[in-house]
Amino acid sequence: MRDIRNILVIRLSSIGDIVLTTPVLRRLHAAWPTASIDYCVKPAFLPLLERSPYLQTICTTQDLPSGHYDLVVDLQNNLRSRGVLKNISYDRIYRYRKQNWKKLLLVRTGINFYGSIDSVVDRYMASMEADDGIADDARGCELWLKESDRTFAARFAKSKGLRLGVCFGARHLTKRYPPGRFASVIEMLSEKLDMRFFLLGGTEDVRHADEIIAALSPAAAFQVDNLAGSASLMESAALLEVCDAVLCNDTGLMHIASAFGKQLFVLFGSSVPEFGFLPYKAPFSLFDVPDLPCRPCSHIGKDRCPKGHLKCMTDIAEESVAEEILDFFKHRYSF
Repeated sequence: MRDIRNILVIRLSSIGDIVLTTPVLRRLHAAWPTASIDYCVKPAFLPLLERSPYLQTICTTQDLPSGHYDLVVDLQNNLRSRGVLKNISYDRIYRYRKQNWKKLLLVRTGINFYGSIDSVVDRYMASMEADDGIADDARGCELWLKESDRTFAARFAKSKGLRLGVCFGARHLTKRYPPGRFASVIEMLSEKLDMRFFLLGGTEDVRHADEIIAALSPAAAFQVDNLAGSASLMESAALLEVCDAVLCNDTGLMHIASAFGKQLFVLFGSSVPEFGFLPYKAPFSLFDVPDLPCRPCSHIGKDRCPKGHLKCMTDIAEESVAEEILDFFKHRYSF
């Protein structure tokens, strides 16, 4: 194993992608426990990493790293991450091999060359040489919370009963289960279980949260805490930590919940497992429409359905989602 004294890891965005780098950080630290590990990220995502025990320094795109590194691990591998390299020198670099041609071929022709469904974490690891001793440790993602974030979440965890996190947002329409469908699932569960529901999302998700609330009966709405747009990213993470399970779209909050080992109920629309973004080493149930010929229409999602029907989401029955969640709680708590 080569002697490595300092390492720079680059992953500039976004929430889920950064959370998926945390097993890599842990394994780099295990391979070179005395090495100093720095990380470069966009400022908005710094809270995800600032309490990591594996990192010495976190640089941002507003305060770029400089100097010399024995090893650079570029887990972004695009023009932006290569721009970071202009300010430093290094002896060796590992770059994430994205194999975007497989994504494009699957989206544009439906031809699947993936062969197996590997996590992005495994693909990150495959970019590094095995003879360096960077080994899979069979552990999942990690997230490190401040006590102030946990104190915030504790206010909502005092009530008795079960707690379900509901991460209903996503940047693109084709990755969002419709708000009315989320409302139907909440309504069905509220009739069967003594449960609090936490609606979690950013300011961009507030109007969809309002739609969910508006579609609920007064009795069901009384069981919902709408925190969309009012809880910070890490406060939302702390709320996920105190949940018994999480219902979510393919979004960054899904990966945050996976870092706490939560049982996940995952809704995939235009997303497909082959892209590598299933929860990593966390228990989950997947809801999707696998035989839909127009799926996937994109590897990141679209703001409108190209076919105009959004069947990748609307063909997922609310009843099946609610029944799966209900069965989970019945078996876990012996109702």
